[in-house]
Amino acid sequence: MSDFDKNALEEAVRIKEKLGQAEVFTVTVTSEDAKAVLREALAIGADKSYVVADQALKNVDTKGTAYVLAEATRKIGDFDLILGGETSLDSFSGIVGSRLAELLDLPHLSSTRKVSFEGDQVIAERTLEDAVETVKAKAPAVVTVTREINQPRIPSLMMIMKASKKEIVNWTLADLNISMEKLSPMIEILDVSAPKTERKKIKITGENVQETAEKLAKALVDEGVIGR
Repeated sequence: MSDFDKNALEEAVRIKEKLGQAEVFTVTVTSEDAKAVLREALAIGADKSYVVADQALKNVDTKGTAYVLAEATRKIGDFDLILGGETSLDSFSGIVGSRLAELLDLPHLSSTRKVSFEGDQVIAERTLEDAVETVKAKAPAVVTVTREINQPRIPSLMMIMKASKKEIVNWTLADLNISMEKLSPMIEILDVSAPKTERKKIKITGENVQETAEKLAKALVDEGVIGR
C-alpha cells in the first residue's frame, strides 16, 4: 500500500470516528494477490474491502485504473466521499484521482492537507507551490490527500485479529462488465531510469573543528551550494 494511500485511509477512519455512524470501504485494483494489503487496510480501520483482481490489469495505465475504480464505485452504490492518495510512489503521475472524478462527474479537491465538513459541503485546505488555499465543494466529492494531512496509525494486535473477520469482496473485470477495449493504454512507457550521479569524493580536514568548518563553508560557497 502506498504511503499516500495510508494517509487517505487514516483520514477516512478519523472521519468515521468523528461521525460515529459512517462506514469505510476500500477499493483495490490489481493483477496480483493483494490479500496482505487488504488485511492491512481492514486492520487500520476499514469496514470492508473490495478488490478487482484480474491478470488483464497487469499493463493498464492511469486511464484504465481510474476506469475500473469508477465502475467498481458505481457497483458498490451510494457514497458521500472518496478519499485517495495524491499520487502513487511508483509512477508518481498523480492523475488517477482527477480521472476518477471526471468519470464519476464529481468535484475534485486535490493536494489536500486538511479536510472538514459544513453540512453537505466538503472543505479542503490545499497546498500549492507558493500558497495555501481553502476550497469548498458539495458532497459527494473526490479528495486526494498529501502526507501532511495526518500520521497513519500502526494497527495493534487486536486490530489485526479483528481484521481477519471483516469481509473482502472479490471481483473480476467480467463482474463489472468491463471489456479490454475500455482499458487500452494511452501511455506507453519505454523506460524508467534514474539520472546518473557521481560523488566528487572531496574530503575536508583541518587541525581542529573551527578550521574544518571554515574549509567546508568555503567549499560549499565555491560550489554554489550556499551564498556568500
